[in-house]
Amino acid sequence: MKNLVMTMVKALVDKPDEVSLREVEGEKTTVLELRVAKEDLGKVIGKQGKTAKAMRTILNATATKLKKRAVLEIIE
Repeated sequence: MKNLVMTMVKALVDKPDEVSLREVEGEKTTVLELRVAKEDLGKVIGKQGKTAKAMRTILNATATKLKKRAVLEIIE
């Protein structure tokens, strides 16, 4: 799941070197904490949060297929 999110985000941003993703494993849920450059934050979130929502939908579909639960947090 981590590779999936990294691939999506790096395709969106202007500074792919500054993208970092931390995976926090819980008992039932995996939390993915995403950090990008300040200039790229708008591109990752998108207008009215549509890009972020789409990434979360894809992540949830993948997690469901693996019988897990995943949450994507975009950290400023």
